[in-house]
Amino acid sequence: MALRWLYTLSIALVWGCVVSSSSSYHAAVAPPQDLQITDPGLLGSLDIEWKPPPNVQTFNECTVKYKFEYRNTGDRDWKVIFTGKLKLRVGFDLSRTAEVKVRTLLEGRCADDVEVQSDWIYDTFQVPLQGKLESEVQNFHCIYHDWEYLKCTWQPGLLTPHGVHYGLYYWYEGLDHTTQCDDYIQDHGINIGCVLQNLSQAEYKDLSICVNGSAAATLLRPLYVTLRLHNLAKPSPPKQLAVSMSASEELHIVWSPPGGETPPQCLEYEVQLAEDQGEAKAAWASVSTQMETALTISRANQSRISCVRVRGRTNIFCADQGFWSEWTQECFSVFRKEDKQLFILIPVLLSLSSSLIIFILIGQCKKRSPAGKPLHTPVGC
Repeated sequence: MALRWLYTLSIALVWGCVVSSSSSYHAAVAPPQDLQITDPGLLGSLDIEWKPPPNVQTFNECTVKYKFEYRNTGDRDWKVIFTGKLKLRVGFDLSRTAEVKVRTLLEGRCADDVEVQSDWIYDTFQVPLQGKLESEVQNFHCIYHDWEYLKCTWQPGLLTPHGVHYGLYYWYEGLDHTTQCDDYIQDHGINIGCVLQNLSQAEYKDLSICVNGSAAATLLRPLYVTLRLHNLAKPSPPKQLAVSMSASEELHIVWSPPGGETPPQCLEYEVQLAEDQGEAKAAWASVSTQMETALTISRANQSRISCVRVRGRTNIFCADQGFWSEWTQECFSVFRKEDKQLFILIPVLLSLSSSLIIFILIGQCKKRSPAGKPLHTPVGC
């Protein structure tokens, strides 16, 4: 009996190992093949493509996808894309090495409904760089004003020769080819900035930019950047700021969204109040960051308020970051209850003081009059 039990247990263990090995065999998946990076000449937008793993046809009951990650050398984080495609176009800073990696993802019945991942395959890309690094433009900075126009500025590189000419070129998905700026900002005849209009089709896409310089007999290092317009947006200040005090001494603040093409639903606002500190400079304190265009503050929070100001920026639902607008240009003073009582009391005190002075003067005049003589009406006394 014991021998039969041991024989049955051995058969079960062997069968379990066979099933487990068979399941593991079917779940294994190879990485993609022939990963390649090519430059179509679009200022940093590179084409990355690969071929499916050799055994992909055997996974009829599973979904095959790919996890693609990319970055520039020196970046801390990888950007991630999950896709079922075999070709992608993504933006890089061509002044640094582009790094990509991709792996196969398998999920479904053939993998017991558990996601199975292959090993990674890697590739890199670097354009030949000309000129010295010190010849590249400096302090490149862009702001997307009111979601209407992009203004980019830069300064000449440290090793820039006289007579240099700079040109800005850009591309985004939807353009047939790279386009040059046609509205430059100049300083002493040198292009140091560019204004780009009509970029609504580039919003929420990679905008690839190259600033290249040319000079006689000198090679200059080009600058490559990839921008996202919504992360560079700066709205105008809020409009029509109005402040009022209710009978219960609650402070009501209302304003309107700024003009331009900034989507109102994409804005958040910061409200600051300043306390009256006599001759000392008022200290601003933030009391609210909100998406609404109105705010009510109870008396407990406004007993020493002297001024109110509001500014706006793109909120987290429309951008990862953005620039604050300028503050509203006018500061609104708010009288406190004590101030109102003081303004009422001052006229009363002045009236009483005037009456007291008149009575004192009349008394003095009576004392100066001789006894028994009629008192003439004093003139000027």
